[in-house]
Amino acid sequence: MIRGAAVAGSFYPADGAALKAMTTKMLAAAVAPPAKGIHSFVAPHAGYTYSGSVAACAYRLVALQAQEKKIDTYVVIGPNHTGMGEPLAVSMQDWRTPLGLVKNDAELSKRIIAESHNISADEEAHAEEHSIEVQLPFLQSVVKEPRCVFICMGDQGLLASKILQDAVEKAASKLERSIAVIASSDLDHYEPAETAKRKDAPAVKELERVDGRAFWESIRKSGDSACGFGPITVSAMFARDRGASRGLLLKYANSGDITGDYKSVVSYASFAFCD
Repeated sequence: MIRGAAVAGSFYPADGAALKAMTTKMLAAAVAPPAKGIHSFVAPHAGYTYSGSVAACAYRLVALQAQEKKIDTYVVIGPNHTGMGEPLAVSMQDWRTPLGLVKNDAELSKRIIAESHNISADEEAHAEEHSIEVQLPFLQSVVKEPRCVFICMGDQGLLASKILQDAVEKAASKLERSIAVIASSDLDHYEPAETAKRKDAPAVKELERVDGRAFWESIRKSGDSACGFGPITVSAMFARDRGASRGLLLKYANSGDITGDYKSVVSYASFAFCD
């Protein structure tokens, strides 16, 4: 079974040539500092017109990481916007985008599920969800034939984040997989740009310290409406356990930068966690 593209033509171009041209242009314009010892990433998942330039900065470093060391599998984790499916849902399908097929690392996917009764094989959670899908054309643009695990988080609690992080790490270790985690998330939603920036600031600070638990707690304390705070927490905790000491804020922006309306924005940030 193949999971087809659900949001091609809305979040990004449905035509493969047009999509490739768009990601190539955004990646060429992206600015990212040189870094070594990169373990995981955060990238936004809005329509490419709004957040593509922010995501592209992360994928510049995904490409750099792939040059530095061999990555067997990318574990792409996104939030569940639809409310469908299991709380921690792993897809067992290959995924298709207009740029081609992204193969599922089925062995690693099954091993992650086996590590905890809280994690399920479930396609319903993924069927109409965009948060993982929009990451894949960028990944395909910088890594040749990437292999992935696709995980949708309906439960983004701190305990669920820790359970998922532990399962991913244990499964990768047992199978001797070299992995990187990509967390998919936007930040604060539908508030004035100044309010969004104020709410995002403490969360950004904790991510720069690679403190996933403190990031999660800051989101709760500030009322920030970041939609993928669970995936971000997993990404930061994974990196810290691997020895990361720096969270590089690659780009911060909001939808008002495109629309000109700063009265109600969605904010975006991209990060790389490295030694």
